[in-house]
Amino acid sequence: MCPVLSSQGLNQNWQELYKAALFETNRGKIAERIAEAERVIAARARDLFKEPADMIEEQNALDDALYALHALKGCLIWRDARAAA
Repeated sequence: MCPVLSSQGLNQNWQELYKAALFETNRGKIAERIAEAERVIAARARDLFKEPADMIEEQNALDDALYALHALKGCLIWRDARAAA
């Protein structure tokens, strides 16, 4: 579990974890990396919801990141199913 982070720290952290999930080459770790990135992205989205300022650009980036992680999971599931067939 990640330590408590400031808004700025959480912002940088989600981006780092997102990139780590996208570029993970170890098949045994990729699901864990994706789950961790999704968790931190969701936490950042909750933080932004509470912010009085308009943070639409980062909100869009969070949405895009979650979409990409979902697509990556789908590709991995498809590849695993194909390999098992």
